Order: sequence, then structure tokens, then C-alpha cells
Amino acid sequence: MVSYMDERDKKIIKMLKENARRPFTDIAKELGVTETTIRKRVAELERSGVIKKYTIEVDPEKVGYKTITILGIDVEPKYLLEAAKKLAELDEVRWVATSTGDHMIMCEVWTHNGDELMNLLSSKIGKIRGITDVCPAIILEKIK
Repeated sequence: MVSYMDERDKKIIKMLKENARRPFTDIAKELGVTETTIRKRVAELERSGVIKKYTIEVDPEKVGYKTITILGIDVEPKYLLEAAKKLAELDEVRWVATSTGDHMIMCEVWTHNGDELMNLLSSKIGKIRGITDVCPAIILEKIK
């Protein structure tokens, strides 16, 4: 683990979060250091687990998904982890998290339309053992 992250490390992380493909030469130039310095710092951030992976963000609407939904799911406590794992196996589910607060499980679901969402809720999610209630919230506009 990184024992100390200075402001330069934080700036590197911020830049890579904005664009994970940003060349190290550009980062180095903006921060006033050498590319080698950036490479070493990024390698250390990766090695220590601060940077876990590099990924892309897809616009669901541009790939045909018109209904993006956050589901709050209540489940019998003894089935919590089993239900979360079953949810994670579904192709329509983008992420799953156990949580505190109003619902024990939260997840994001992408479907092509409302009918597909209703079918998913009734034929797959609603049949997972232990689930007692599902509270969908359809996303209207993602701000950040």
C-alpha cells in the first residue's frame, strides 16, 4: 500500500480518471516532471492497489439501452450474499453492492425498454431466493 500519497499522485489519479489513455508524456508536461517520474509513480499506484484497473465508460443509450434503473433490493438476511451473487450473474446487471440504509442490495440495470425491465424483474430478479422487495428507480438524466 502507498504509505503516503502526495498532491502529485492525486493529480495523476485525477488526470487518469478523466482519461485513462492520456499519454504519460502529457501528464509529465502538465506537472512539470519527467515521463519516467510519471511511469514510476503510476507503477507504484498500481502495485499498491490504489489504481485497481483501467476501464471505459459506455453511454448505454448509444448501444441501445434506453432504460437505466437503480434497484434497491430487500432480502432475507440469511440469503444476502447468495442473492447478491445471483444478481451479479445477470447480463443486464452492471454492478451490485451490498449496502446499509433503505435497502440491503443496490444494483444498476440496463434494459432496452420498460417492458424488458418489467420482464427482468418478474422472471429473473423476483425469483431469486430470499428477495422480498424490489424498488426500481429509473434514471432520467445522469449528471455526473
